[in-house]
Amino acid sequence: MRIQAPNSTASLRDAQAPRRTGASGFQLEAGDNARPQSAVPSLRTIGGIDALVALQGMEDPAERRRRAVTSGRVALDALDELKLGLLSGSLESSNLNRLRAVEAQLKERTGEAGLDSVLAEIELRVAVEVAKMSPR
Repeated sequence: MRIQAPNSTASLRDAQAPRRTGASGFQLEAGDNARPQSAVPSLRTIGGIDALVALQGMEDPAERRRRAVTSGRVALDALDELKLGLLSGSLESSNLNRLRAVEAQLKERTGEAGLDSVLAEIELRVAVEVAKMSPR
């Protein structure tokens, strides 16, 4: 003997509408209000490649300032390593290479007068140390 719950799927299967025979698929009636098929309109680009390039070229002033502060700190760290190397007597050529790399990063200006003047002083000090350490 089989016991079925009142919410079983067997009762739903028997209650379904009878299946239709014939053509399968959806068909529209041909009437006066049927619209003729037209070409799909092409999508417009908002600005194309030129707008993307322009947006990439625009820099946020806060981002530019953050990068400048970071490069200034890296330069000061490199100068500290140079100082420690000179005091300990173990100066390495990697210090000179690092100073040259840092010097190239300090060329960028932020547009803020105070920050730019501090970065220019750091850049000058790095340039002096690179010139002193470079072989003649």
